[in-house]
Amino acid sequence: MSSQIILPRIMQVGYGASLEVPSVLTSLNCQRALIVTDKMMVQLGYANTIQTVLQQHDIACDVFDDTVPEPTVASIQAGVAKAKNGDYDCIIALGGGSPIDSAKAIAILAKHGGVMQDYRFPRMVTEQGLPLIAIPTTAGTGSEVTKFTIITDETSDEKMLCVGIGFMPLAALVDYKLTMSLPPRITADTGIDALTHAMEAYVSKKANPYSDSQAIAAIKLIGPNLRKVFHDGSDKKAREAMMLGSTLAGVAFSSASVALVHGMSRPIGAFFHVPHGLSNAMLLPSVTEFSIASAPERYADCARAMGIASDLDSNDEANQKLLIELRALNNELAVPTPQEFGIKRDDFFEVCQTMAKQALASGSPGNNPIEPSIDEMVAIYQGLWD
Repeated sequence: MSSQIILPRIMQVGYGASLEVPSVLTSLNCQRALIVTDKMMVQLGYANTIQTVLQQHDIACDVFDDTVPEPTVASIQAGVAKAKNGDYDCIIALGGGSPIDSAKAIAILAKHGGVMQDYRFPRMVTEQGLPLIAIPTTAGTGSEVTKFTIITDETSDEKMLCVGIGFMPLAALVDYKLTMSLPPRITADTGIDALTHAMEAYVSKKANPYSDSQAIAAIKLIGPNLRKVFHDGSDKKAREAMMLGSTLAGVAFSSASVALVHGMSRPIGAFFHVPHGLSNAMLLPSVTEFSIASAPERYADCARAMGIASDLDSNDEANQKLLIELRALNNELAVPTPQEFGIKRDDFFEVCQTMAKQALASGSPGNNPIEPSIDEMVAIYQGLWD
């Protein structure tokens, strides 16, 4: 049985890769760009750097910096209007997962119209939007190399998963230099997000030899370096490893899909505005414990790739070490429980059933080694309070 692999047409990887954007645009025959980013990227000077290097090569560009964390249907509308009315021939996404996801949605809606709800899964979006060049500034989401975007529908508090080749960037410029200024909290949350992508791709029912190779390579890069970058953000070698690991994890899950952690994570973010990487981190130990019996060899491979188990360990021994490590990692990286994040127990328990139904509807739990029932997901949610 064969597997379809979809990647950006161009990938530029390494220190200073973002500065190659003029030559990339020229190769794509693009001359007028809209930079979709957020105000932090403007404040840090990253947007101005891209503007300057484009202007030096006579490429016109403007900036739209009104994207928000965890983008919503409403938050992208101004960007859609600007892209429609500005005669742009491409979009440059600059930032973490939220600006890149926003840019993916803007690129499709600006060209094809409609509303975001029209493009939600299970529809497979094959239409090509405005050419999209992604420049990630976090080592976490992997959105620069995936065919997914996630936009929240405010009317239902649902994080809509949108899927298809139409959301794959034409180019990805992966420059770890842009992650050097990330604060510890964002470093931790995005790093665990990347680890979750790689692990879920590897244990997914849709895993294939190609995604396996990318997932294991990603885990080998992320596992030994996540703590390092959390404690010392100036560690260039660790930052480089995390950035490459994040991208490889994105390639892996774009091919194999994510599973139960992501399915259950999205509703927590939608209802309680928990950052995506953080809600993944909250769930990863519990979901791994729930799933491990159905894929013991796969999870043991993850433990060995992380460097916390050896070939001398049995699968059971490796998996026990994996569960201990995931809890220790959350503790060291100061991942809060839902209660510590500020969520009220009654409010959380009240929507557990709804969150479980939304998780199931996303399709991601169906990729898990064991597909949970609604009641089992509710029990996992409620177990986060123990």
